[in-house]
Amino acid sequence: MPALAYKFKDALYLNITNICPCACTFCLRDDFGTVGDADTLWLDHEPSAPEVIAAVQAYELLKTYSEVVFCGFGEPFSSYDVMIQVAQWLKDQGVEHVRVNTNGLGDLIVGRPVASELAGLIDELSISLNAPDAESYNELCIPEFGQRSFQAVLDFAEAAKEYVPQVTLSVVDFLNADEVQRCADTAESLELPLRVRQFS
Repeated sequence: MPALAYKFKDALYLNITNICPCACTFCLRDDFGTVGDADTLWLDHEPSAPEVIAAVQAYELLKTYSEVVFCGFGEPFSSYDVMIQVAQWLKDQGVEHVRVNTNGLGDLIVGRPVASELAGLIDELSISLNAPDAESYNELCIPEFGQRSFQAVLDFAEAAKEYVPQVTLSVVDFLNADEVQRCADTAESLELPLRVRQFS
C-alpha cells in the first residue's frame, strides 16, 4: 500500500507527491521502491492535505519523532498547497521542527517567489545544489526548466535565509574534490553551510 507517511531513523517523513521537475541521474527512486518502514513510496494518486494529515495521525507524532520531513518520491513544492496546509496543521499540533528536502526550484514550480510564505511553517530547508555550475547541473539533474534552473536554486536559497531558520545546501558525494570545493565556495558566497550527502 502506498505510504503517505513513513518512519526513517528518528524522523517522520511525508511522501506527498510523486511529481518532480527533475530527472536526476542519481535519483534513488529509479532503483528502490521504498525507504524506511514504507511498503512503497509510489503513489496511486496525488493525495490531498486531509489524506496526508490522516496518515500522520496514525503515528504518535509528538511523543516519538524528532522532526517531520517533507521528503518522498517527488518534489514537495510540486504539491505546494498540500505542503503548506499540512505544515500549518503540524504547527497547530505543536510540532517544533518541520523540514523540507527540496531541489530548490520552488519558485519556478509554483510560478512566483514563495520563500516568504514559508515563514513560521518551515524550520529547515535542505536544498539540493548538486553541481557547481549550470551546465553540470543540467547534465546531472535534467530539469524541465532548462538553463535558468541552477540560478533559480541559488536565488531561492538566498531568499529563504530571511524566512527559514535553517537553510543548508547539499551535494552528493560522487562529485570530485574540485567540484565539491566549487560548491562549497558557492555556499560560502551565500553564507550557507554545505553538506555532502552519501550516494546510496
